[in-house]
Amino acid sequence: MKAFIINKYTKGALQLADVPTPVVGNSDVLIEVYSAGVNLLDSKIKTGEFKLILPYKLPMILGHDVSGIVAKVGKNVKKFKVGDKVYSRPADYHVGTFAEYISVNEKDVAIKPKNISMNQAASIPLVALTAWQALVERADLKNGQKVFIQAGSGGVGTVAIQLAKYLGALVATTASNKSFELLKNLGADVLIDYKTHDFEHILKDYDAVLNSQDQKTLEKSLNILKPGGKIISISGPPTPEFAKEMVLPWYVKMITMLLSFGIRNKAQKKHVNFSFLFMRAEGSQLQEITKLIEAEIIEPIVDKVFAFEQTNEALEYVEGGRAKGKVVIQIKSEK
Repeated sequence: MKAFIINKYTKGALQLADVPTPVVGNSDVLIEVYSAGVNLLDSKIKTGEFKLILPYKLPMILGHDVSGIVAKVGKNVKKFKVGDKVYSRPADYHVGTFAEYISVNEKDVAIKPKNISMNQAASIPLVALTAWQALVERADLKNGQKVFIQAGSGGVGTVAIQLAKYLGALVATTASNKSFELLKNLGADVLIDYKTHDFEHILKDYDAVLNSQDQKTLEKSLNILKPGGKIISISGPPTPEFAKEMVLPWYVKMITMLLSFGIRNKAQKKHVNFSFLFMRAEGSQLQEITKLIEAEIIEPIVDKVFAFEQTNEALEYVEGGRAKGKVVIQIKSEK
């Protein structure tokens, strides 16, 4: 099969190669890939930025989001059959959706929402699971609470705003003025133009923050939380708790302790909770997200669709940081 691979950590292009079709384990489903979502995580793995916390063996196929049709099932698979339309965020160390086929453990797979296209479905798993795990699991967001979601027009932001509104929260977000109409339609209540205004001077007594920006923005976000509030960061710094969850070597735990010491200390002094979130694959949560999409509570936002042979251009576009919603690669056309 054809796939885009990296042979070494590089800032250069992915290589289109002929590779063997994946082996299907007893608990796996082989998915014929129709569409693949593109994430900044792909770029960070490609350049080696994440090699300490995600030590992949190279060569590898990139790609963390997939929608497609089940082509084969392992002998122990109970939930899926050949011909099912599915989507997934494959587990770490089992990624590789920039390819014609991928084998995924059935626990990480869900039936694709019936009311959206393959391209739209491929845009959902990683960002929706991130939003779910941040707002439902970590923040335990309740009706009437206030949440600040940074970078509202991004992949995570567009889904997180919709999920937060479904949970009954008041939602503040940052974006450029040209994205305001889109974000208002998604449910954002407070819109702040990051080019002209400082959110730190506008927001106060918030219950939760979903941080996706730099260290300076993270530190300023502490100041808008009420005592007991929670800040969940998906952009770092990683914490010792994260290193423990990932069963990383002792020296990596020491590095995470040093990297996150400053922000953990500042959060403690302000009586707020800081945690780093590196989302995990979870088919059961994705099935809950399917229900919300089919009920038209969450709408996928796709900025641009690239052809399979344009995978490198798609990655460059995402790296540019200007996409509204998600970028998708179409490997195969729907019938």
